[in-house]
Amino acid sequence: MTAPATGPVRRRITVRGTVQGVGFRPYVHRLAATLALPGFVSNTADGVLIEVEGPPDEVELFVRRLAERPPPLATVTGVGCEDVPATGATGPFGIRSTERSPGRTHLPPDTATCADCLRELADPGDRRYRHPFLTCTHCGPRFTVATGMPYDRAATTMAGFPMCSACAREYGDPADRRFHAQPVACPDCGPRLALVPADRTGVRPARDAAALASARALLAAGRIVAVKGVGGYHLACDATDARAVTALRDRKERGGKAFAVMCADLPTAERIAILSDAERDALTGAHRPVVLLRRRTPPDGIRLAGQVCPGSPYVGVMLPYTPVHTLLFGLPGDPPGPRVLVMTSGNRSGEPIVTDDAQALTRLAGLADAWLTHDRPIASPCDDSLLRVRPDGTPQVLRRSRGYVPRPVRLPVPVRPTLAVGGDLKNVLCLGEGDHAWLGPHIGDMGELATLAAAERAERHLTRLTGVVPRRVAADRHPGYHSTRLARGRAARLGLSGPVLVQHHHAHIAAAMAEHGLDGGAPVIGVAFDGTGYGDDGTVWGGEVLLADYTGYRRFAHLEPAPLPGGDAGVANPCRLALARLWAAGLPWTRELPSVIACSDTERAVLRRQLERQVACVPSSGMGRLFDAVSSLVGVCHRADYEAQAALELEAAALEAAGENTVAYPFGLSGTDRLTCSPTPMLRALLHDRARGTPAPVLAARFHRGVARTVAEICRRARTATGLTTVALTGGVFANALLEEECAGLLDRDGFTLLRHGEVPPNDGGLALGQLMVAGTAVHHETE
Repeated sequence: MTAPATGPVRRRITVRGTVQGVGFRPYVHRLAATLALPGFVSNTADGVLIEVEGPPDEVELFVRRLAERPPPLATVTGVGCEDVPATGATGPFGIRSTERSPGRTHLPPDTATCADCLRELADPGDRRYRHPFLTCTHCGPRFTVATGMPYDRAATTMAGFPMCSACAREYGDPADRRFHAQPVACPDCGPRLALVPADRTGVRPARDAAALASARALLAAGRIVAVKGVGGYHLACDATDARAVTALRDRKERGGKAFAVMCADLPTAERIAILSDAERDALTGAHRPVVLLRRRTPPDGIRLAGQVCPGSPYVGVMLPYTPVHTLLFGLPGDPPGPRVLVMTSGNRSGEPIVTDDAQALTRLAGLADAWLTHDRPIASPCDDSLLRVRPDGTPQVLRRSRGYVPRPVRLPVPVRPTLAVGGDLKNVLCLGEGDHAWLGPHIGDMGELATLAAAERAERHLTRLTGVVPRRVAADRHPGYHSTRLARGRAARLGLSGPVLVQHHHAHIAAAMAEHGLDGGAPVIGVAFDGTGYGDDGTVWGGEVLLADYTGYRRFAHLEPAPLPGGDAGVANPCRLALARLWAAGLPWTRELPSVIACSDTERAVLRRQLERQVACVPSSGMGRLFDAVSSLVGVCHRADYEAQAALELEAAALEAAGENTVAYPFGLSGTDRLTCSPTPMLRALLHDRARGTPAPVLAARFHRGVARTVAEICRRARTATGLTTVALTGGVFANALLEEECAGLLDRDGFTLLRHGEVPPNDGGLALGQLMVAGTAVHHETE
């Protein structure tokens, strides 16, 4: 409605989005003061409510400018306006206390310390000099300290820290950078640091500056320190100290899985890794994820211990994102210490990250030599996010957690209030209602009781912050998944007959469609490659090309199944998977093959009987399992200590020869209504080349190219058969950068529209979003 041309008008404005905890009210106050408009602004449960009054032109200008340059952490998703009767107001514009009303607003994620706060941290003349919990409206913890909404201090873990008079003045001053910054504190009134040694007998913990100095000295001496961050504990040690890194790996039972490192600053990161401009931006941005970077060989003066990331051309790097991290590396004048620290999640292998201080002292006992802790509680665990940057500069998030959660995903079609519980690996929950979905933080693998309890806590926390009260529960169809059992219990408490069961690869494709804003009006060609997913026929799927929308799917093509000896438990033995693949293809186990050599005579004999009698041999079409098998056949990895190790090492080998040879190993395609992709021609060619002495990196590169060209051919056939031209690349196998780039390049040249994951992970970390879309949009649905 257009305002009248004469006389003062009053406009009521509702702003929705991420507009609380980001300095939005002081921004509105300054804008109104600049235009000399009376009125008020208030937080509500639905966003921010504003009323302004004055000349029509000035009010219109106010509305236009409102969303033009919002604060750095704000995201405006909607602005609603209505005219209300003018009151004749002439006083100054005011900021009112929060209105308790029904609705929903968006809480921002935790963000890295801003440049202004870092300057104060290093300024001896500032009252927050060296304050480990320095923050303002533009940075610091949000999600991990919030206990409810609307976002006020009473609904955070800072409620137990009354502000001193100086902090209270800043908090109440609209012109101050800390106006209504809920975690605001200073050395006089804020949380306290403590350094607790492993042997606590008769020893008083060091506090604050002394605690940091002691921790820095311990790290320099090769010790392991548990460091409490915003979303949980890390285990830290000097990344250049081989004995310290090896000790941490042994204590944590890490196997060969790579550690992430934290560098003191960007120049230090550039001495150990090769960075593009886009990778620099990812490292230094507000999210501060772990970024997978190509290792610099040789390093520029800083040589990481070999056990940091053994067998990988990549190193996961992040920069400090809290004042504690910055102080741990030291300010000018501090004694020198390590410039690169291993910074891995504080837990034992398979357990959730530790957040509770008392549990940290017990669960991390034997892992840490000391604990650098503090007394601000953590409301929700939130592990570090992980991403890689593609050659075109676009990011692909592989673990979506700190820095991203709880930022919502805008949905292309509305969904009913639904909870989706994800899968058993890389578990992430998702709540959705209307046109928004909220993916929770990374929880981990659901095989432990502690992880199941962590998932239930994560659901409660996400429910409190989003206000979504689910009326439907979605889960994977796998009957043995712990997450599916969790969903059964949740559905029972809601009085439902059971959860909506969503096929694993259908969910992957639906997640890619939702992330790209597709409304499901037309199906897509979904290439869903992973290791394990429960198929409609009771076998293990994972090399799937489905024609899918949100309502259903048709299996257009799949990898030819092979026995999976030992089921999921057999995944730790790629050499056995290789021999099973050869057996299925009718190819001999010749004695010179690396996979044969890796197995003892007894092991091979038992495996052959198992295959012949089909004992504990579930048929599997998993593409991830084929990557594992080939990794062993070329002599790269025969026993896996962690998920996807064999495939990761095969990719690393292929990268060594990626530009040397354009040969692609062939796959066979047969069938009419449904294509079967046979790896037998590929296996024959690979074995032939190996017998001729072709190096393992070349074999690995030819295999990758063969898979990519087969994907392109299947998509061309799908287009011919159906007219569909949009292809989604999804599933954990597409975390493989080399394969994804090969597939994307071929499909792009063939004129397909590509859906590639960005902020939603391609692996099971994005599964819950797809489950939500399938279950939340369905009128009729399948339950157990």
